[in-house]
Amino acid sequence: MTQEQTERIIEDLGLPDQAIQGDELPWVPQGERVWFKPLRFDLATGRWINILKVEGSGRVNRHRHTGGQVMGFCMKGSWHYLERDWVARPGTLVYEPPGDIHTLVVDEGVEEMQTLFILEGTVQYIDDNDDLIYQDDVFSKLERYLRFCEEQGIEPQDLRY
Repeated sequence: MTQEQTERIIEDLGLPDQAIQGDELPWVPQGERVWFKPLRFDLATGRWINILKVEGSGRVNRHRHTGGQVMGFCMKGSWHYLERDWVARPGTLVYEPPGDIHTLVVDEGVEEMQTLFILEGTVQYIDDNDDLIYQDDVFSKLERYLRFCEEQGIEPQDLRY
């Protein structure tokens, strides 16, 4: 197969390349002192990519990932899971298998944490009895992003592909 044939197949079946300028996207509130910056919503696979930001110390509720793996790359600050004995610092890659239950913690003294997460499936936020409190997936995250843009009068970028 020639390079031209390969490029034609990619053009016919694939999606065009796209460069997302993260600094042009808003920080969308997710919780108290917690925001996410959406980078991609893949509605066909259920995968989404975002940067999670936590300002100051705090926790992201205990949760379980279903339907796929999660990878995170710490860009700023530090964090760990209450249930683990490692600490993610800038440059740390974290892999989370499907079904893993954990509580993300940003310790006292950390001004801000930012981590790029690639998520698949659903994030189920659960209490200490493993009862479901609420859940997020690619559709609820996209809806939250679009609603925030509408409320703020921001023209949303099409991050679906």
